[in-house]
Amino acid sequence: MRIILRLARLSNVLFAFCFTASLLLCHCSGGLNYQANMQTDNFIYSGIADEAGQDIQTQIRAHQELGWRFIEPRLVNKVQFTDLPDDQFDATCALLATAKIQVSSFASGIANWACKITDPLEKSTVTLTRAINRMHRLGTKFIRVMSYPNDGLSEQQWRDEVVYRFRVLAKIAEDAGIVLLVENCDGWASQSPSNYREFFETINSPSVKAVYDTGNAASHGHTNTWEWYQAAKPHIAYIHIKAHTGPGGAHVWPDAGASLISETLIDLKANGYRGFISIEPHIQSVIHEAKGASDEEAAFRCYVEYGRRLMRLIEL
Repeated sequence: MRIILRLARLSNVLFAFCFTASLLLCHCSGGLNYQANMQTDNFIYSGIADEAGQDIQTQIRAHQELGWRFIEPRLVNKVQFTDLPDDQFDATCALLATAKIQVSSFASGIANWACKITDPLEKSTVTLTRAINRMHRLGTKFIRVMSYPNDGLSEQQWRDEVVYRFRVLAKIAEDAGIVLLVENCDGWASQSPSNYREFFETINSPSVKAVYDTGNAASHGHTNTWEWYQAAKPHIAYIHIKAHTGPGGAHVWPDAGASLISETLIDLKANGYRGFISIEPHIQSVIHEAKGASDEEAAFRCYVEYGRRLMRLIEL
């Protein structure tokens, strides 16, 4: 067993080295060859694939069916990717390497809806440090985080504590050469477009950028989706694709709803965005609402269809 795990670690070190080297070569030659990865000229497809299935084999199979070469791991068998025991992480990495699937970002639970601003900061720093070691192994630059839900603090105290914590986290990220992607979901920065804008302008770190989720404004009861996008726009390094019909509504396919996905993608392309767009359908499964898929095959098929609809939307 020890020999197998050592071989798995060696395989993944070589895989991460080759991937990182390819990124450097592509950067030097003017950008990634997205077409070689069955992508568009502007966008690289990825997805939070625990919505396709709980085990990594099913998640990989969904991306293989879509022809996608990247994945954004969140949960594997209901455990955060950052928190998997070492042997399970090794096994997962070996399966990804065998399938030639690369990791676009870690969809971590740092500062998310399950956390509170009053939690010990060490809860975040320990998780981030462990994640960084794993990110380096996989050649992954990005990790998704949120901005700490409140727990009885005044608005000003909440804001100040979030800023303090992110300056600590930003320094860790800068030293490690990785980027914290702050999602417009839960936490102080996600209370309004003005908060989101102020957050990035205040932290002002190359290692703290926005992952803009197209569906979060509408699904959180807001009707000003475009204002959210404009606040995020100068800071965007990554995109989550989700669609919602608006207050009191439901999550829907990416070519429907009130999330302005088509308009957002057109604007991103026109402004030179060349990066990941990662699906998080929320149709069959919504993790933070403890809504699991009742039909595993239906969840798989829904996820794949969601990806196909997104690709067709972009090709129009």
